[in-house]
Amino acid sequence: MNSEEKFENEVLSKIPLRNEPFLPNNWLHLEMLERFRLSQFAGIKEGMNILEIGCGAHAIATVPLAYMVGETGRVIAVDLARGTYFEEIVKSAGPWRRVIPMKVDAQNLPFPFKSFDLAVLIHGIRSLRNEETIVNVKVISEMLRVADEIFIAESLPIAKTKGQEAHLEMYNLREGIFEALYGRKDDLHYFPLEKLIEFVEKAGGEIKEYGTFEPNLPHLLAYIPREYIEKIRDTKKRERLLKKWESAYEKLQKYGAEHPPVGWIKAKEKIEKSLGSFPKFSYCNSYNQEDKSYYR
Repeated sequence: MNSEEKFENEVLSKIPLRNEPFLPNNWLHLEMLERFRLSQFAGIKEGMNILEIGCGAHAIATVPLAYMVGETGRVIAVDLARGTYFEEIVKSAGPWRRVIPMKVDAQNLPFPFKSFDLAVLIHGIRSLRNEETIVNVKVISEMLRVADEIFIAESLPIAKTKGQEAHLEMYNLREGIFEALYGRKDDLHYFPLEKLIEFVEKAGGEIKEYGTFEPNLPHLLAYIPREYIEKIRDTKKRERLLKKWESAYEKLQKYGAEHPPVGWIKAKEKIEKSLGSFPKFSYCNSYNQEDKSYYR
């Protein structure tokens, strides 16, 4: 039994299927499996002390991280909001004793010095609402300050299949819908890998390694119900977004939603670079479902 099969057997099988509108009942398992595959690039070892930024309500990355650090490791999972289902999900998965949830603003972490082997921000850049929050030595610079290394990963605006195109078309509506409804952006459009690297460097990070990989899994969380758009008061915005939504929904129905490629970055706090020091690029072309291996 390989590591992924063990994770599915020992962890995912214990998490009850979800009954939530517009999503298949195994959506949480699929999302956690993607985080598990992605985290293989983070260099996580048993016994590590990890800080997770933006753990969210469903502990989607928390559970794989807690599994990977083992009995002697710890995951400090922080978020601004208290996770609605967080405790229930982590307890059902098993590694609750390895997880310490904290309600904390990631722009001002309460750790006075380097306290972690690794700080991770997985599929969270898009939720920081604007580039200024990302770049202005706020979240990423705080991660660099308190951890020996950081790992940042985010979906990329790349579509190689019809399913990826359908996902991106629906996902790209979210930023405009939230802004029209609430007057503020959320779920920003995915950034290119080059832009993610720029964010890290502007925050004072030195890139150690970066790359991309194909999850080869569905990505179901782009969908946003039509009812959200119907609540928009501005008639022109509502009609424009409804037209785009209908086109995106038709493609989702026809092709499904496939996860786009994911970009990932490993970095540390910047120090004097010696001549001839360059970051290493790693490209994972595909994930082999049969033997659970990555082709680079």
